[in-house]
Amino acid sequence: MRALHRLFLRYERALYVLWAAACTLASAREFYGYMMMQTGGHWSAPLDDVFIHFDYARAAAEGHPFEWFSGNGYSSGNTSLLYPFVLAAGYAVGFRKMLIMEWAAIVAMTSTFVTLWIARGLFLRTLAKKPTDLARATSFLLPPMFLGVGALDWSLWSGMEVAFFLATWALALLAFFAFEDAKDDPARRRAGWLLGGAGLVLVTTRPEAATTIACFGLVAALGRGLSLRARAGVLVRGGLPSIAALALQAVANRAFTGEASASGAIVKLAVNNPFLTTDEKIADYTQNLRYAIFRNLEYHFTDWAFIDFIVPVLALLALAMPETRRYAALLLAQLVSWILLVSLNGQVRWQNERYTMPAVAWLLVCAALGACALFRRTARPPIVWAALAASLAPQLVAIVLRPSYTIPTFRLSWSIALAIGLGVALLLRAWIFRAPIVAAALLVAADHQVTKMRDQKWFFGRASRNIRDQHLRAGDILAALAPHRVLVGDAGALVYESDRPGLDIIGLGGYHDLPFARAGIHGLPASIELIERMPPADRPDVLAIYPSWWGTLPVWFGTEIARIPAPGNVICGGYEDVLYRADWSLLGTGELPRVEIGDLRDVLDVADLVSEDAHHYAYSRGSGWTDMKILPDLANPRRDVFDAGRALFAHGTERFVLSHLDPHVPATLALRTAPTGGARLHVLVGGAEIAALSIEPFDGWVERTIAIPADRVSSTIDVVLANDGPGEVPLFHVWIGQ
Repeated sequence: MRALHRLFLRYERALYVLWAAACTLASAREFYGYMMMQTGGHWSAPLDDVFIHFDYARAAAEGHPFEWFSGNGYSSGNTSLLYPFVLAAGYAVGFRKMLIMEWAAIVAMTSTFVTLWIARGLFLRTLAKKPTDLARATSFLLPPMFLGVGALDWSLWSGMEVAFFLATWALALLAFFAFEDAKDDPARRRAGWLLGGAGLVLVTTRPEAATTIACFGLVAALGRGLSLRARAGVLVRGGLPSIAALALQAVANRAFTGEASASGAIVKLAVNNPFLTTDEKIADYTQNLRYAIFRNLEYHFTDWAFIDFIVPVLALLALAMPETRRYAALLLAQLVSWILLVSLNGQVRWQNERYTMPAVAWLLVCAALGACALFRRTARPPIVWAALAASLAPQLVAIVLRPSYTIPTFRLSWSIALAIGLGVALLLRAWIFRAPIVAAALLVAADHQVTKMRDQKWFFGRASRNIRDQHLRAGDILAALAPHRVLVGDAGALVYESDRPGLDIIGLGGYHDLPFARAGIHGLPASIELIERMPPADRPDVLAIYPSWWGTLPVWFGTEIARIPAPGNVICGGYEDVLYRADWSLLGTGELPRVEIGDLRDVLDVADLVSEDAHHYAYSRGSGWTDMKILPDLANPRRDVFDAGRALFAHGTERFVLSHLDPHVPATLALRTAPTGGARLHVLVGGAEIAALSIEPFDGWVERTIAIPADRVSSTIDVVLANDGPGEVPLFHVWIGQ
């Protein structure tokens, strides 16, 4: 045994490298094997969002960085700035069309191996005083535990940036280690800048990593033996590059798109929704947060929710152990801050919970660290810390027993939970009990992950087949049709496979400086108003959408060409993606008034965000919902007029500014509405009421004029419309003439 022990210690680094590589390859082979089995041997991907990265990568390889499609202009729709450039390197050397997924797989496997290789340092550095401790062997638990949750593996191999992001985290961890090993101030300064550089890579891979690098900096600054100046220095050096990168990105976004926020944040975060109250935004956030936690604990971690506590309790026990507490605190702080941040994103509930997977990875690393520490004979978990950690187990079991469709809350008395935790803590003090308890816990957790792993591999393969059957096939049809531009509701595979210019109506793709992302949260009418702003020759001539998502869009503006189903659909947005020949002939028909106002001086096109911004348009809370109509032209009832606007609800107000007027010259204000209910509308100019209009229900356009006396006219006037009710007043256009 001693000879084997010495042999192991001699070659354990090489053995770990081989072990980590073998586990990585085995996991990847299982998932990609299921993909190939479902797709008939063709590369695909389980998410359409993967192809958004591919779109940006292709544009970058073609010399158009930060563009969704070459020629569309700068776009902030890909929140991972760095990952598309990594993919672009593969595209440039020949991994084109669907071979780019093969390159993404190579990147993912390399990234996962690097993560496992560097993360082992967390284990070995706790053994600095005992380099021959058998815990070197227990560190071999890391690869199978890290790759032991099917949902994490699904995301690692999906082609998304998760695996690459974890590799950038591992590089930051390496810089953190360098800071810990620094012996003097110059070495600490160098290590601090290394940590800052790693943080820059982190936040340009995922901006949510701002809290991740902050945790690295805080834990480094709290190290022993540092002066106050040294602590401040590591915080500045560790954080400054990340802050600068995020600020530069915001400036570029603002300069090129008019929005400082990235398009993804505008579209996906409830805080940006103009129609939700503060309470509704908080409720959305807490729902997302609960979902992110309990979807993983009760579903992804086990097929039997009664043992969902094993992984988190092992992670907390790593926090309880003095030898591993510092690193466990780092991992758990990063985990908690990540979950708190990504829960702002409404998409956290979709796409197999991929947004939460970095936190899952850190939890698994921390749990492996805890198991490794507990297997040591010399370890003696402090009773208080261990009791607190173990008390989580009965609380999670009690949550499982909650009535169906109720909100998860701590249901068990904390005195009972702590008493149970104390009993477990006493058992863990003795190695003769501790070792078999930990071993049994790991075996039980692994056994109850078997069916989850099988389900995830099947889901990976079926989802990849769905993307191939629907999105890639639709992309091939679009390539044959060769449209000038295609409007899509999914900014991924349709554009990548067809290699045709696109317009993403959701807004992630971007089209020059038109705010399609912002329009998307205001509703389809606002998006149509922006299409109206596009040069007619540049408007999309084909629509590729799910008709159930877009209401009247395909009915009013399209003629069906083809339907592409996804048999056995588990991932696509609908069973059928439908292609339509676009007809935008009605756009622009509502630009001019049909009543006499003199010489036109200014126009507010309501629901057109560009026009609204130029006129400082604002509406009171509760109003502002967009609508659009096609109704007979007041000048020629045999023709139709399209216009979009907003509903001014009873007791609501709208405010806007009109300009380009000759001061002290009478003016005429004209409003276009299509009232469905009766209301009384007060018109105020410069704070003084100049008219009160009685609005009667009418099935058609109504245009009303208001005379503005000369003494109320200056070069710029402030107009307020106040609705006394009882009905709503939809406002579509405002003109002013003299």
